[in-house]
Amino acid sequence: MNENFEKGIKVFEEVYGPEQAQGLRDHVEGGEGFGVLQAQWSMEWPFGQVWTREEQMARRDRSLAVLGMMIGLRSFEEIRYHTKMGLANGLTRQEIEEVFYSALPYCGFPIANTAKAAMLAAFKDLDEAAAK
Repeated sequence: MNENFEKGIKVFEEVYGPEQAQGLRDHVEGGEGFGVLQAQWSMEWPFGQVWTREEQMARRDRSLAVLGMMIGLRSFEEIRYHTKMGLANGLTRQEIEEVFYSALPYCGFPIANTAKAAMLAAFKDLDEAAAK
């Protein structure tokens, strides 16, 4: 794999853990299956080139921005993943709740309710994993 993939997979592993990172690496290196290029490009571009620009914007702050964008896009699963990523990048649950509150007047109640459900699902996932 190329340098951007390696930088991206490192960030991905820091956020989602070595098991998920290895699974993604195996999927891309295997070169088979639906969405292999999308997985590769995700590591190379957003994770390898954008999330590694920490001198320009801390990953914590980037998580705030991305969560806001995902709320605006009504992307339940991405909000769920980026809630987990935000926590791994140093956000608190209270700060994530403030992103939700900020979305209310700008995105509307229905969209913010979708975000709230996704964020609560992410918190539940993490709490259940921590209890094991």
